[in-house]
Amino acid sequence: MPQQEAPRDDAGGLHARVLAELGPAIASGDYPPGTVLRIDELESRYGVSRTVVREAVRVLEAMHLVESRRRVGVTVLRSQEWNVFDPAVIRWRLAGADRPRQLRSLTTLRTAVEPVAAGLAATAADPAQCRELTVLAAEMAAAARAADLDAYLVHDVAFHRVVLDASGNEMFARLGDVVAEVLTGRTEHHVMFAEPDPAAVTLHVRVAEAIRSREAAAAEDLMREICVGALHELDILAP
Repeated sequence: MPQQEAPRDDAGGLHARVLAELGPAIASGDYPPGTVLRIDELESRYGVSRTVVREAVRVLEAMHLVESRRRVGVTVLRSQEWNVFDPAVIRWRLAGADRPRQLRSLTTLRTAVEPVAAGLAATAADPAQCRELTVLAAEMAAAARAADLDAYLVHDVAFHRVVLDASGNEMFARLGDVVAEVLTGRTEHHVMFAEPDPAAVTLHVRVAEAIRSREAAAAEDLMREICVGALHELDILAP
C-alpha cells in the first residue's frame, strides 16, 4: 500500500526530525563524500513520505551538504563545498567527534573579526547600543557571581551580537549567528570552565566602557584579549 502523506500540521515536525538526524550524520562523516542516498531508502529509514524527505534534502542542498540529481540520487558533497557559516552546519559539526578542531577554527575566526568590530563600534555605536552593552556586561557579571551558566550564556551571546551590529559593518553583523553557535556549543558540550573566568567577565565590562567612551584602540585590544583567552581555554579543555 502506498505510504500515506503526513497531515499538513505534522509536516514541519517530520521534516525537522529528518534534518535533525540526517544533517548531523552527514556533518560527522557517517556518510563520506560521494555517498549516494536514495530517496526511497530515506523514506523507509525515517518512516516519512517522499515529500518530507525531499523537503529535508532541499534544505541540505541549500547548505551545500548534498547535491541531488535525477537518476543518480542524493550525493554527499565534500566538506570544502559546505556552507560552513550556516548555524545549523556549525551546530551539527560541533556535536561530532571533530569538535575540538571546529571550535579552534571558529574561535580563530572570532579572533580575526571581533576585535576589529569592537574598534569600529567605538566610533559607530549609537547611545542605545552603548547602554545595552553596559547592561549586558553587568548582567554577565551578576550571572557569573551566581554561577548561572545558562543566564551567562544568554547575556554573553547578546553582548557579542550587539558589538558586531554596532560595528556598522553588515558583513560583521551577519556573523552574529556564527558567534552565537560557538558560544552555545562551548557551553552545551562543556568545553569551557565550570564557572565563567572572572578576568573574562571584567574584560567584557571594559569593552563596554571603551565603546561607550569612544576609545577604539582600547576596545579592539580588550576584545582581542577575550578572543585569545578563549583560544587558550581550548588549549586546556580541547587540545
